[in-house]
Amino acid sequence: MPIQRYKTDFKTLNADELEQWRAFPPAIVSDCMNRTQVMAGAIKPVAQGMRVVGQARTVTCMVGDNSAVHALIGMTRPGEVIVVDAGGFADTAIWGGIMTRAAVKQEVGGLVVHGAVRDVAEIIELGLPCFSSAVVPAGPHKGFGGVIDGPISCGGCPVRPGDIVIGDDDGVCVVPLERADQILAASIEKVAQEEATNAETEKGILPGERFGFGEIEVIG
Repeated sequence: MPIQRYKTDFKTLNADELEQWRAFPPAIVSDCMNRTQVMAGAIKPVAQGMRVVGQARTVTCMVGDNSAVHALIGMTRPGEVIVVDAGGFADTAIWGGIMTRAAVKQEVGGLVVHGAVRDVAEIIELGLPCFSSAVVPAGPHKGFGGVIDGPISCGGCPVRPGDIVIGDDDGVCVVPLERADQILAASIEKVAQEEATNAETEKGILPGERFGFGEIEVIG
């Protein structure tokens, strides 16, 4: 089957615009989207401390086939994040060391895979932020095609080309590009609210006292 690609024309954010998002963890950003737009809990960084912020380039591939992912590496612009729907399959890696070296050469900003990767030590050594739902030594096949730059679901979260991908040790969330300004402003406000709450905690006023749970019923 052929590799297919959607035509895309999303707004490219400049370095200053993207830099603003680095101040906010996905937990804060997701809270500002009614606690939605979060990938499944299985999708985590392959090493603690990895962080990714960048605009998405998407690809859907068949289980165990990475031909379309290879093709996308060559199309990716510096700083963009490759987001792969590999069906969540845990027993065949669709990404490894050779691809990591190619991605670093292309200045890819990071990788998120709903599926498996391998050569983790190499990924860490080369410094590519990588998030996946599984790690396994078994390698992929090629030749069954795939779809590049289409709308996908990665770990149950909708992702389109150009959306803002934010990941840290907690996992990954995705900001729809058309909501970027709104969610950025809400994230700034949310951080200020949490700082105020933490300041009250330091004074001895615990958060639970402010939530209005009412009188606790004693049983027995």
